[in-house]
Amino acid sequence: MKTTIDISDALFNEAKRRAARNGITLRALIEQSLRQTFKSVDDPAAFQPRDARVKGKGLTTAARASGWRAVLDAANER
Repeated sequence: MKTTIDISDALFNEAKRRAARNGITLRALIEQSLRQTFKSVDDPAAFQPRDARVKGKGLTTAARASGWRAVLDAANER
């Protein structure tokens, strides 16, 4: 199927360069990109969040006793 899309010149030029570097057509690059995007959206397991754990021993005794709302308020203080 033929269609027309409007994308920025910079994005178009980068796509052409990448397709050429990989020895594929621009059409193939776009199709691969769309398939990959659809798969990642359709497959929640494909999303891998970064490890954001921090070192420490958790909440202090005082924070634990004061409740979650107080902990949130303290975290948002500037």
